[in-house]
Amino acid sequence: MKSEQPGAHAIVIGSGFGGLAAAVRLGARGYRVTVLERHAQVGGRARVYRQDGFVFDAGPTVVTAPFLFEELWALCGRKMSDDIDMRPVSPFYRIRFHDGTSFDYNGDAEHMKREVARFSPRDVEGYERFVRQSESIFKVGFEELAHVPFGSWGSMLRIVPEMVKLESYRTVYGLVSKFIHDEKLRQVMSFHPLLVGGNPFSTTSIYTLIAFLERKWGVHFPMGGTGALVQGLVKLIEGQGNTVRTNADVKRITVENGRATGVELADGERLAADVVVSNCDSAWTYRHLVEPQHRRAWTDSRIERSRYSMSLFVWYFGTKRKYDDVAHHTILLGPRYKELLEDIFEKKVLADDFSLYLHRPTATDPSLAPEGCDGFYVLSPVPHLEANVDWSARAEMYRKSIERYLSRTVMPGLENEIISSKLLTPQDFHDELLSIKGAAFGMEPVLTQSAYFRPHNKSEDIEGLYLVGAGTHPGAGMPGVLSSARVLDTVVPDARTR
Repeated sequence: MKSEQPGAHAIVIGSGFGGLAAAVRLGARGYRVTVLERHAQVGGRARVYRQDGFVFDAGPTVVTAPFLFEELWALCGRKMSDDIDMRPVSPFYRIRFHDGTSFDYNGDAEHMKREVARFSPRDVEGYERFVRQSESIFKVGFEELAHVPFGSWGSMLRIVPEMVKLESYRTVYGLVSKFIHDEKLRQVMSFHPLLVGGNPFSTTSIYTLIAFLERKWGVHFPMGGTGALVQGLVKLIEGQGNTVRTNADVKRITVENGRATGVELADGERLAADVVVSNCDSAWTYRHLVEPQHRRAWTDSRIERSRYSMSLFVWYFGTKRKYDDVAHHTILLGPRYKELLEDIFEKKVLADDFSLYLHRPTATDPSLAPEGCDGFYVLSPVPHLEANVDWSARAEMYRKSIERYLSRTVMPGLENEIISSKLLTPQDFHDELLSIKGAAFGMEPVLTQSAYFRPHNKSEDIEGLYLVGAGTHPGAGMPGVLSSARVLDTVVPDARTR
């Protein structure tokens, strides 16, 4: 099956940030690109809900390496600032403990030392050593390895000495605890893996690089919400003469003689391609889009026994008053830390208590809500669908418990202020976002599922098939997802050499 028009054709399945970034990069290298999105709206997990005058970003909200977006605009001969107004956010996060104390986390070294000293003066020196260790890990884990494909044992073996030297065999919490004694500060410095689907008590300490990454580039938010970034990328793709199709549900990737030849849509339409890139969940891609006879590495049994990230319960809501005391990003830690994470990741039970991430984008961009109102979303890490929770029955009760907690802590009177509400449950992650077991971030970022051990960016099973997004190397989070598309520059042949 050949492409109908001249020039090498690349199909990208899914229009999340990974898929859109891949399309821009392939277009810049001479490919004719078609992006296929099964929903009526582009964006994947970064789509937008518009409701009752509010604009709710559905998923990613923390921009920590804006240069990765700037690169995409530069590939098209443009400046991101021409289309996107990116604003720094401070504090990066306000971390509130169950006893009501809080820690304002930002990128200023002196401020951070003062905050650490408020909780534990003896930990200031240890904190400074932790930041230096984070920088060392960053220089290897992000600057040297995030954009490198791990397609062979040799590529993995070459980095083992460096990883041992940097103590990657430790967990995030374990490495933090080496430097910091105070339990609250250990939580402050170790929560980051939860933003990419990992348990701080089992995620490899490579992820402590996030601490330095944030200090180096800051935390940002685009005016108009992260949906503005999606629309900006679509504009770049169309400006390259390429196409983004919505309501295009891919049923399967067609394979002939071990090579991807295109896709078949749910309505029977077949599209030929020289290259297929899947931005769908990596496990879902192999389990549901590639027929079993074409898979040797990613068999059904291997997919089933892999470890998956937690899921999320997300409540989007708008209030008829403003909560000016609430920061743009707030982490509300519950009464239990390790024990709650064990319930979520290991025991797979839905606990009565929770820790929450509260997003208030109107702190930075009031236009995302009607005048005098505030827009929010709050997410609670919960077990994926192996927990056997009937979310159709439990969702509203769980939402009410979160509402009562927020009203009791940082948003007084919340029950009487809500004028818009929408929910996203683990079942939606499975049904709407096509994620195995409803996992919100794909495969869990443990050491045995990182780098070479993660689904490769260049498929191990099928020539001409490539993967981007949270479920492949280097992993979840905006920097990881955008870096996965950057890897394609190395592994996908140039269009003119085909």
